[in-house]
Amino acid sequence: MAKTQQILTTPAPGTTVPTYSYTNDQKDKLRALREYANTELLPDSDPYHPWELRWLNRPDTMPRYMRAAKWNLEDAKKRLKGTIEWRRDYKPDLIPPDEVQIESETGKIIINGFDNDGRPIIYMRPGLENTETSPRQLRHLVWCLERAKDLMPPGQESVTIIIDYKSTTLRTSPSVSVGRKVVHLLQNHYVETLGRGIIINLPFLLSFFFKGISPFLDPITREKMRFNPDLLELVPKEHLDAEFGGDFEYQFERKSYWEQIVSVCKIAPDGTRVDDHPVPSTNAPTDTSKVESKLQKLPLRSLKR
Repeated sequence: MAKTQQILTTPAPGTTVPTYSYTNDQKDKLRALREYANTELLPDSDPYHPWELRWLNRPDTMPRYMRAAKWNLEDAKKRLKGTIEWRRDYKPDLIPPDEVQIESETGKIIINGFDNDGRPIIYMRPGLENTETSPRQLRHLVWCLERAKDLMPPGQESVTIIIDYKSTTLRTSPSVSVGRKVVHLLQNHYVETLGRGIIINLPFLLSFFFKGISPFLDPITREKMRFNPDLLELVPKEHLDAEFGGDFEYQFERKSYWEQIVSVCKIAPDGTRVDDHPVPSTNAPTDTSKVESKLQKLPLRSLKR
C-alpha cells in the first residue's frame, strides 16, 4: 500500500462483528437495570440530562454493566450508579478538542484501523510522550476512548489497545500511579470496553510497571492482556500499521490526524456534536436491542467539570 496520512475509520470489507445472545432471564435483568437507570436519570431541567440519557440509551450500556457484574443485578446497579455519578462530574462526552489537542501532537495515542472483529484500534506509544504528568493526560485518554466508541460498527462494544514500548525510557514511561488510574478508569467506568490489550516491545527494564499494576487488574482484564503476539493473527494486514508487519503505511501528521478524527466523529469546538438529531424521549425504551442513540447539538458551554 502507498504511504498515506488518511486514517482508517471503518472496518475492513468482510469484517464480521461477533454478537452477544442473551437468555430470557438475562433479558429480564437487562430491562430491570434499565428501569433502575431511569430512576437515577437527571431531571429534564438539568443541562447534562440529554447527554446522560444519550449514554444510557446506547445499546451497549446495560449489557456491559450486567456482564461486568456477572449478571448480579444489585452489583450491576451499584456499578452503573458509580459511573453515572462519575460522568456527571467528569463529563467525558463533552471534552472540547482544544482542551486535549496538545496531548496528541506527537501521536503518542492515536485511533486508527480495526481488528479482525471490528474493534477500533487505539495505538499507545509511551516513547512519544510530550507532556508532564497532569490530569489533562487522563482527559486525553478518556477523549480517545469516547472517540473510539464513536467509531464502533453496529454490534461492537469494545476496543483493542496496542501499547508499543519501542524507544520508551524510564523518563517517558508512565508511572505506576498513572497506570493504576488508567486501570481504575477502564475497570470501573469503561467496563467491558477493553476487548484486547496488546503489549509489544516491552524492555525488561520497564517490566516493573506491569508488576506494579498487576495486583489491581481483575482476572477478566488480565485474561485480555497479551504480550508480543503475532499481530497479523489479530488485525487485517491492510489495517495493521506497517511498523508492526502490516501493509498499512500510515504517516502521522498531527494537524491532519486531529482534523480527521474530530471531523469523522462530528465533534464541535465546545465538545458537543455537529450533527442535529432529535433528543430521545425520557420515556426511554427498556428493550436494549431496539435503543437508538440520537441527540441534538445543545449549547452546553456553561457546563463545568
